[in-house]
Amino acid sequence: MGLVWAVLITIVATAIMIAAMLWVRRGSPDGSRFKDGDRAAGVFGVLTTGFALLLGFVIFLAFTKYDDSRSGAETEALTVAQMFETAQLMPPEVREEFSGHLVCYGRSVVYDEWPAMQSGSGTDAINPWAISMFRTLQTVEPKLASEQSAYDAWLAQTSTREESRRDRLHAAEGIVPLPVWIVLFFSAALILLFLIFFADVGESAVVQGMMAGSVTAVMIATLLVLASLNSPYTETVGGLRPVAMQRTLSIIAEASNDLDIDQPPPCDEHGNPS
Repeated sequence: MGLVWAVLITIVATAIMIAAMLWVRRGSPDGSRFKDGDRAAGVFGVLTTGFALLLGFVIFLAFTKYDDSRSGAETEALTVAQMFETAQLMPPEVREEFSGHLVCYGRSVVYDEWPAMQSGSGTDAINPWAISMFRTLQTVEPKLASEQSAYDAWLAQTSTREESRRDRLHAAEGIVPLPVWIVLFFSAALILLFLIFFADVGESAVVQGMMAGSVTAVMIATLLVLASLNSPYTETVGGLRPVAMQRTLSIIAEASNDLDIDQPPPCDEHGNPS
């Protein structure tokens, strides 16, 4: 959901609530429909406190997963750059092959996996270039001490990359489960309905409208923030972008020129096998 749509939804919902409050106010008695205003205010406070606690807790969890996804994407990109360095210490016959596979892996993340995550589908499949690197690794027989160290480092970095990729993919299909959404919207609707009963013909229209509009605007805006955190890979404001992996691909391209790696990667610009 874009920023413009979010603003429009908040404005429309607030306007509808204000209109409803003013319409009900016309037929309301002086002092609202509650005979005991203090008791009604106490019940309203319990409703709003429970909603606020639940909403705050869910937002905290959603933001935690959002941050984990962002950190996972950055760690994955950093690990790919480190693996490119490690590949240069592998046996000569596999150095350029590993380097090309890492470039293709990065491109597939940017141009294949990221659009899938933005659509909300994500992917449970192993990246095909990760399989290619594993098959190449099976042919490696390190002999020198530097090659053996590079081999061990490669295994450790592969585990880190896979864990980071899992963190990145975790939030692609949404974080907040459907039952929680149902409870949140039900609670919000109940609070707004309860608020209508505070309509008081003795109060001015401005005061009544401000009371209804402010509560509605805050609730709708907060729910929209939660919806944004629930879909961290949208193309709108606040959505995560593959900036870290794109930066890694630029670093690898520059390093390849400095190291005179002439063998082109075995894929096109979008990471598809060539």
